[in-house]
Amino acid sequence: METIISQENTLVTLVNVFTVVPEQQQELVDLLIEATDQVMRHLSGFISANIHKSLDGTKVVNNAQWESQEAFAAMLHNEEAIPHMAKAARIAQSVEPHLYEVAYVDHK
Repeated sequence: METIISQENTLVTLVNVFTVVPEQQQELVDLLIEATDQVMRHLSGFISANIHKSLDGTKVVNNAQWESQEAFAAMLHNEEAIPHMAKAARIAQSVEPHLYEVAYVDHK
């Protein structure tokens, strides 16, 4: 399913900001892509994921949509997902995950 940003949907969005040393930015990007391809996309309630990397090499952002807070919470306890999340936490200097709802959208 594709990423849809709309005030009308009831999805929750994970915005997880990782701080990394530039030498490990690509390693983290690759890990998050692998986790998405191998595990997350197959879990109930997963909608989409978008991985971004900052131009200065110090940040990686995982922007993922889930059907509900409950689906996201279930992923956190999934035995296949846990090792990927633990490895990402070891690579990153800090991890800041938060769930969001869409408050406003403007398109040209």
